[in-house]
Amino acid sequence: MKIFVTGGTGYIGSHTVVELQKNGYDVIIADNLVNSSLDVLDGIEKITGIRPEFEEIDLTDREVTRDFFARHSDLRAVIHFAALKAVGESVNKPLEYYFNNLNSLMNVLTCMREFKVPNLVFSSSCTVYGQADVLPVTEKTPRHEAESPYGNTKVMSEDIIRDLMRVEPDMKALALRYFNPIGAHPTAFIGELPNGVPNNLIPYLTQTAIGIREQLSVFGDDYNTPDGSPLRDYIDVVDLAKAHVVAIHRLLEGKNKKNYEFFNIGTGKALSVLEIIHAFERATGVKVNYKIVGRRAGDIEKVWADTTLANNELGWKAVTPIEETLANAWKWQQTLNK
Repeated sequence: MKIFVTGGTGYIGSHTVVELQKNGYDVIIADNLVNSSLDVLDGIEKITGIRPEFEEIDLTDREVTRDFFARHSDLRAVIHFAALKAVGESVNKPLEYYFNNLNSLMNVLTCMREFKVPNLVFSSSCTVYGQADVLPVTEKTPRHEAESPYGNTKVMSEDIIRDLMRVEPDMKALALRYFNPIGAHPTAFIGELPNGVPNNLIPYLTQTAIGIREQLSVFGDDYNTPDGSPLRDYIDVVDLAKAHVVAIHRLLEGKNKKNYEFFNIGTGKALSVLEIIHAFERATGVKVNYKIVGRRAGDIEKVWADTTLANNELGWKAVTPIEETLANAWKWQQTLNK
């Protein structure tokens, strides 16, 4: 069974490829390498003993995407990660985010329909909830207007998929709305690999701890939270990757109850930015030089998941303790520095 993983050399994509291969799936990756590196393929091969098939293509190009599907007639499913994903950057570059994230999705869906690839797992996000009025958020929580163009592309992408599934009864789609993925593979062969200055908390934190960055900025200490810093649901990237394998099983085995479903993928626990910093210090014994600065555009105050539906319906649960996740992130940073 061959699975097409778009954006498969990226952070979450690469960890998912590892888990797919461990479960006996053949994988082919397409990526334009804008936010990733071919070195990731070496890391995947070290972990699994299998080097996944890879093509460097731009999925925003309709003809290139169609040519890919035409040459790969044995695809059983697509996991669609390929997207620009930095909240702050999206505020400053809205057109780039809308063009990339929506065109790539529509090209993939168009080709899936034409070449009869029936199953899609979509990489969605808790950003679709915006700042929810009631926490934790369940799958029945109304989606709010997103706080960033990045978040808005996820809302729009979900709507595009939902509307297509309404008129394509032979296709099935499952969207995973995940919360804040962090950490790295325990082997330290793959992990988060930001280009330039990191936009996400953990790589900036580990780069500060190891001396690449002078200081970590905590964006705001005046939120309505216990310590004033934003609250998030931080999920280990390997736990998250395993959720994609469960989702693929569900579609391929016909266990889905509708041809479009969506699930929250998180831990069900809220941790603040400051709590993450202190947990990292406990896990590693390394002090982090940080300072409080003003709020960042596009950030929301607090969000965390009710994971009951994913736990019960998918049979999936996040299990990795936060200190272990942060220790793996530190191990990955040390590997990069070598």
